[in-house]
Amino acid sequence: MRARISIIISMVVFGSIGIFVRNINLSSLEIALLRATIASLFLIAVGIAMKIDISIEDIKANGLLLILSGTSMGLSWILLFQGYKYTTISNATLGYYSASIFVIILSPIVLKEKITLTKAICVFTAMFGLFLIVSAGNDNSSGTYNHLLGMVYVIFGAILYATVILINKCIKNLPSFETALLQLMVAAVTLLPVVLLQFNPGMLNMGTKSWINIFLLGIIHTGLAYLLYFGSIKELSAQSIAILSYIDPISAVIMAIIFLKEDLTLIKIIGGILILGSTYFAENMDARVAVEEKN
Repeated sequence: MRARISIIISMVVFGSIGIFVRNINLSSLEIALLRATIASLFLIAVGIAMKIDISIEDIKANGLLLILSGTSMGLSWILLFQGYKYTTISNATLGYYSASIFVIILSPIVLKEKITLTKAICVFTAMFGLFLIVSAGNDNSSGTYNHLLGMVYVIFGAILYATVILINKCIKNLPSFETALLQLMVAAVTLLPVVLLQFNPGMLNMGTKSWINIFLLGIIHTGLAYLLYFGSIKELSAQSIAILSYIDPISAVIMAIIFLKEDLTLIKIIGGILILGSTYFAENMDARVAVEEKN
């Protein structure tokens, strides 16, 4: 029961990321760097307190994969945060959640897995859902958004996040906590030179509100949420984790409506159902296969 509660809390926290990012007066690149840096420092402190011993040999053995996944994760955050600037939190969250569908598309190339007819149908269903969300957002009479551009950022971010998921499947002998920590450190180290080259003096004087939100994003939304999530997944079945993970996009949409007064049209609702429904069936099928293979 405690594991389920921890997963639910982490999903709700993940779902509120967009609201906090909207209140940070920095570029997407700077936000991603600070998020990775603060979260890394937090998890390092936790690791020291918990006396977690990371094998240097295992790090070396997975070095290239960790570099690729950490870099991809940092870049996927940048694209997602850019998406927040140009489209609604609801659109961005639902679009980013299509990462699971891109995992299915890329798995034959990376993992040499076959795409079944059911998975192919899930892919086309999710893509149609994305199309509905993008087309429904084209009305920009207020001039506030550029939904098409925002969704382009989000979709490329989802593709990069899908590569992180696939690379993680190839990492051997490193527990989830250690993998997450090392990926965050890689993301921070990778993004730092770019931020320094484009150094923005205003970054240091961005205001108390932005600093509070960036620390919450790094510590609560990343460090603590990762601890709750990765500390609980070993106690739950893959199917339970897949089902509970849908709390993330659903809570994000609800909070965006409540706190940001975002509109949710019937077309967007249908698009969201198609994306989440197709990913659910695809993940549920994978979970069943895993159980059958285990038995």
